[in-house]
Amino acid sequence: MPADLNADEDDLKEEVAKVRATDFDCPTCSANNPMESSLRDRDEISCHYCGAQFQVRITGDGRMKLKEL
Repeated sequence: MPADLNADEDDLKEEVAKVRATDFDCPTCSANNPMESSLRDRDEISCHYCGAQFQVRITGDGRMKLKEL
């Protein structure tokens, strides 16, 4: 997508919020885990390889963090 030079900070925040991750790298075993649907805040997921379980947390700036359960 081309950069909008006239975009203000609020527009950029909205754009980040629209982007949703469809995979994650396991913090325990480093395996890449593709998902069928987008990950949302407070989703509970597990690694397809080692079985570790995590809760997805989306920060205010749109970054995804995984909290081990």
